[in-house]
Amino acid sequence: MIKITLPDGSVKEFPEGSSAFDVAMGISSGLARNVLSASFNGQTVETREPLPGDGELILYTWDNPEGQKAFWHSSAHVLAQTLEQMYPGIKLTIGPAIDNGFYYDVDLGEHSIGEADFAAIEKKMLENARAKSEFKMREVSKADALQAYSDNEFKTELIQNLQDGEITFCDHAEFTDLCRGGHLPNTGFIKAVKIMNVAGAYWRGDENKPQLTRIYGISFPKASMLTEYLERLEEAKKRDHRKLGKELELFTFSQKVGQGLPLWLPKGAELRERLEQFLKKAQRKAGYEPVISPHIGNKELYVTSGHYAKYGKDSFQPIHTPEEDEEYLLKPMNCPHHCEIYKSQPRSYRDLPIRFAEFGTVYRYEQSGELHGLTRVRGFTQDDAHLFCMPDQLKDEFKKVIDLVLYIFKTLDFKEYTAQISLRDKEDRSKYIGSDENWEKAEQAIIEAAEEKQLNTIVEYGEAAFYGPKLDFMVKDALGRQWQLGTIQVDYNLPERFELEYKGADNEMHRPVMIHRAPFGSMERFVAVLLEHCGGDFPLWLTPNQVIILPISEKYAAYADKVSYLLKNYDLRTLVDHRSEKTGRKIRDAELAKIPYMLIVGEQEEVAGTVSVRKHGDGDQGTMSIEDFASLVNQEVNEKIGAF
Repeated sequence: MIKITLPDGSVKEFPEGSSAFDVAMGISSGLARNVLSASFNGQTVETREPLPGDGELILYTWDNPEGQKAFWHSSAHVLAQTLEQMYPGIKLTIGPAIDNGFYYDVDLGEHSIGEADFAAIEKKMLENARAKSEFKMREVSKADALQAYSDNEFKTELIQNLQDGEITFCDHAEFTDLCRGGHLPNTGFIKAVKIMNVAGAYWRGDENKPQLTRIYGISFPKASMLTEYLERLEEAKKRDHRKLGKELELFTFSQKVGQGLPLWLPKGAELRERLEQFLKKAQRKAGYEPVISPHIGNKELYVTSGHYAKYGKDSFQPIHTPEEDEEYLLKPMNCPHHCEIYKSQPRSYRDLPIRFAEFGTVYRYEQSGELHGLTRVRGFTQDDAHLFCMPDQLKDEFKKVIDLVLYIFKTLDFKEYTAQISLRDKEDRSKYIGSDENWEKAEQAIIEAAEEKQLNTIVEYGEAAFYGPKLDFMVKDALGRQWQLGTIQVDYNLPERFELEYKGADNEMHRPVMIHRAPFGSMERFVAVLLEHCGGDFPLWLTPNQVIILPISEKYAAYADKVSYLLKNYDLRTLVDHRSEKTGRKIRDAELAKIPYMLIVGEQEEVAGTVSVRKHGDGDQGTMSIEDFASLVNQEVNEKIGAF
């Protein structure tokens, strides 16, 4: 018998030679029907292969990202099988699962694939899937693998970088592919397929290497799920932040200014300012102190922090000064600067915790092909803060930062989120700096804090920052898409590297612990996500224009201006539509501009000193005095923002 430990800590015994599927059957037949993949002792295993002995087993269904990953990776195999059948002589390269679906890079040779071919590929894929062919892994020697792919220079290059004992092929039906593993039990799980698009892609992402054709697809275990996905995709196009940002006049880009460098227009700049003031107000209550650091720093600053060794290639090229061997970098991150601010004067245990906050703009050289609106840029502003505390203050400070993040999510109506505990890779420690002891203390503090705050958490190994573990908040937007927004990181290492100290109650010098945190992440990315989440219908307290006044004719223009003036005294953001258009047209345009309130004024309103109120999306709200309307709006704003 073998002892299998399940995620809930329970231990069950099964006959030697049992598979992950057998374990699932031992729990319930319903679970067994839905298991897509599994991991054993932290390693991906095939669900039908015998487990090697005692160990920890995790079973993944469609509801888990690992289950979807196996589903889409298996679908990539079926796509490759289909392409070989339909386009003889092509050369396959790689076909991974991605966040939404999968792709396969192919050298098509004399063939070509366009949108007109998608339906035929989908039909053939489903025909292959219905065969319910099992995925079976087998180990292959390097010599045999090279022989098998002697006519495919792409697979040959991959195999040359592997050693005997680490090369495996995956077979299903008559198709074979070089593969590491992680598949569905059989192809029959695939019930719906859609080829999304084709694009060019260089082999290994190197523009000096051959160009291939990348075929993107997505698949599902139910046809209805594909229908829902395509409907969400259409809605996402309507909500694209680049489209809405242009329509709402929030931001723009200019080739003359440079790729990935957004220009904020007046309405967008005001929106950003409101977000900043909202967070600054909460931070002041939480004891943060504002600091400002320069946009450049001496290269040695980032060498000391370790960032240059890890991310130097992702920074802009060094700036050389007239001084010999003096180099500066555009600031790629704020934390080294804040370490130097901490170090600028002696610190005592009575001073701690110290919380430095800065909306600091940083610059990183993203490849041009990776730039995307505001979500991937080369210059962005982080709502950055660094907290310096004693070790026994760490968990309490960490929990307070969690409270701040949750306050932001509640105010901005992000209701679905998961806290991802991002830890070191279990095997490869070469990516990280610092001692095992400090890492273990930092990881334990995060795990305990998340547990005490009763967060819905998942653990991801290998996702930690190079200097410390972190808690990443993965937020679902209105379309069900997941984004990483807030992040909180524990760091014992930068205080070591910068030799930060404080004098303890024992009169000895001690090393503080550092917390990095950014609830928004970056202002650019946060605005993009928020824009798509709310479809441009910003919360009343945040929207660029809260009220538009619509005079029904020029005769009432002066009264409209008077109403606007009075409302501004109540701190409401107003504008007047003085166009000589019909009132119906003005209302339609205001609805399209997503302005929350429309005030219609004519003879009756002017005589009574009132306004006729319409609410965006809700229609007529009746007539009220200017004071009552202002009170209504401000009450709505205050209720939404609440108190931190």
